[in-house]
Amino acid sequence: MKGSNREERGGFAGPLTTLIDHAVGIIRWIAQPSLAQLMLRLALAVPFWKSGILKWNGFLQLNDTAIYLFTDEFKLHLPGGPYEFPAPAIMAFLSGCGEIIFPVLLVLGLGTRFAALGLLFMTCIVDVTVPDGWPAHLTSAAMALAIMAWGPGRLSIDHALSWLPGLRLKETASA
Repeated sequence: MKGSNREERGGFAGPLTTLIDHAVGIIRWIAQPSLAQLMLRLALAVPFWKSGILKWNGFLQLNDTAIYLFTDEFKLHLPGGPYEFPAPAIMAFLSGCGEIIFPVLLVLGLGTRFAALGLLFMTCIVDVTVPDGWPAHLTSAAMALAIMAWGPGRLSIDHALSWLPGLRLKETASA
């Protein structure tokens, strides 16, 4: 008797549950883990690439603006500071290199976790340089940590390399 009463009350629950199940299936089909990991890599790479490309006049030719920023504008906002950047020309060069190399590696999915670690480190430096930008820095840090935790996904060179005989990269290119 209770079973039939339940069926009478929930007559619309069955079709609603089916509709929700279908919608969730469509969402899962769209948001494949490897596609999400690829988009996460792209989302982290683009802002760093855009910043890095502005620091160069040509191959290994850092522009004067980049050096000026690290010499006169950027300061390290640490306790008791702000402090000048040590070796500003070297810091500008390393920053410019990292903002180009790490994003390329991320997009390709090559050495992905190490590239994400490099961008996480750069994000931390940027955060102490521009402390008011922490909401954007928090987003970059979260993306880098997610890539480091879950890997590059199947749409990556790391994943393709994991299938080569003799390489022990299965764990580093998780799907």
